[in-house]
Amino acid sequence: MADRSVLERRPLNPYLILAIAIVLPGAGHVFSGMPGRGLVFVFFMLLFGWITFHLTTPDQSLVGRYAGGLFVYAISIMDAYKWARLRWELSRKHNPA
Repeated sequence: MADRSVLERRPLNPYLILAIAIVLPGAGHVFSGMPGRGLVFVFFMLLFGWITFHLTTPDQSLVGRYAGGLFVYAISIMDAYKWARLRWELSRKHNPA
């Protein structure tokens, strides 16, 4: 069989996943092979951003108005990197070449 399954392929470099996750929220998870997890993070980022936007006053800063969404965004970046790093290390351990 010429095409190997997703689990047998060498995963992308965790630093590349980190860069993708910083630029496009949720895309780091998609490139790591977890699209459902990425979509959940994007959904909650938009939801909490919307909630905090409507719960704050107009004189709050932009960061304060979208604090909920930015918080989930920061967590999604760390989560995408963590899972990419775990898959990278497991791949190195099982395929030392």
